[in-house]
Amino acid sequence: MQPYELTLAAAADAIRARQLSPVELADSVLGRIEQVEPHLRAYVTVDAEQARRAARRAENDIAAGRHRGPLHGIPMGLKDLIDVAGTTTSAGSRVRSDHRAQTDSTVAARLSAAGAVLVGKTHTHEFAYGLTTPQTHNAWDPGRVAGGSSGGSAVAVAAGAATFALGTDTGGSIRVPAALNGAVGLKPTYGLVPRHGVTSLSWSLDHVGPITRTTEDAALVLEALAGHDPRDPASLVTAPAHYRPGPDTDLTGLRIGVPRTYYFDHVDAEVEAAVRSAIGRLQSLGARLVEVEIPMTRYIQATQWGLMVPEATAYHESTLRTVPELYQADVRILLEAGELMPAGDYLRAQRSRTLMRREWARMMREVDLIAAPTVPTAAVAAGQEQVTWADGTVEGVSDAYVRLSAPANITGVPAVSVPVGHDTAGLPIGMQLIGPPLGESVLLRVGHACEQTRPASGLAPAARCVPC
Repeated sequence: MQPYELTLAAAADAIRARQLSPVELADSVLGRIEQVEPHLRAYVTVDAEQARRAARRAENDIAAGRHRGPLHGIPMGLKDLIDVAGTTTSAGSRVRSDHRAQTDSTVAARLSAAGAVLVGKTHTHEFAYGLTTPQTHNAWDPGRVAGGSSGGSAVAVAAGAATFALGTDTGGSIRVPAALNGAVGLKPTYGLVPRHGVTSLSWSLDHVGPITRTTEDAALVLEALAGHDPRDPASLVTAPAHYRPGPDTDLTGLRIGVPRTYYFDHVDAEVEAAVRSAIGRLQSLGARLVEVEIPMTRYIQATQWGLMVPEATAYHESTLRTVPELYQADVRILLEAGELMPAGDYLRAQRSRTLMRREWARMMREVDLIAAPTVPTAAVAAGQEQVTWADGTVEGVSDAYVRLSAPANITGVPAVSVPVGHDTAGLPIGMQLIGPPLGESVLLRVGHACEQTRPASGLAPAARCVPC
């Protein structure tokens, strides 16, 4: 096994035991990037020299007894919405091509303090306003979409081009690409991870979180990220928490909600079969399955778009009027549509969210978490615009991908996507675990238990894209 193939937890253990040096790990990941990046295009920029310097500093610190914890010396990628002092944050757009950050975002500063090694900035759908990241290719099949808007981060992790990465999630943008690339994607509780220094799409829906290879890895990153920052008005004041799951896979007494409606409507048969099989494995570990009715389903997508569209347009008001030609056509259309939305519609969406949060809180009193598909279908072909379901219903690809992930953004509850299998084309399938506010520990515990019930699929076979 090459160092780039190691999970974060395994690499951290090897570094702590002096069996692996941060420099060796960085060199291995950088070599992997050289191998797969021409075919996958996960990164906007890669700074190999800076990464090697940071790895050498980590190696020297650890040798001197200044070990900072499990992220010390671990290579990471950051989505190109996240400010790092002295580097460009373009947000995937010509509008921001010359925006050079003066200071670190909170999350970048916390990861730097933990000793993580920045390899580069990963691609995003322009300003995170999309679900495909068209410039990046799926790690399992380069002819398929990567998912978005954190597609670059998910592909980098899935292909071994980063040990972990950060993404942002406004309607599913961490979980969707994680599911489509066979990675773990965690959207924390709204406000648990500060967003200061992160380019916004929709401030009342935006979240920052990790994309990793395992739930244990996600827990380790979350422990470094979580905590109050007064510079983010939505930042929660919470006590430090331990998220890393233990070895015990006994789920006796845990109540897992299985939706009767919505989450299994208009879902590919192979996706449904893989997710229901995974739920069955959780039941075999002692969990009790409880059928639940998802509230206010007819309002979910209208509420998501009713909040996101006007907030995004308000954020871009100045540049939309001064340099509209610099936006990609799909994003510009959405932003201009936001200018036509009546204020009353936005206020109705806010009221709908308030009611939805109340109804979800009532539902979550019956269960400890909900298990359901992350996305209704595996990665579609690049350029495909619609999905046709078994009953003949036609749905846009973006609408299909956001449909099952949006509720956790509207309500602000935590959700994690974990890989649970592959379809007959070999494409990954993800299961979404959704919990109550600040329920990350139980989600990661159940996700970890799920991982123990099936063989690990390992990294995506990105090497097959590389000529011999």
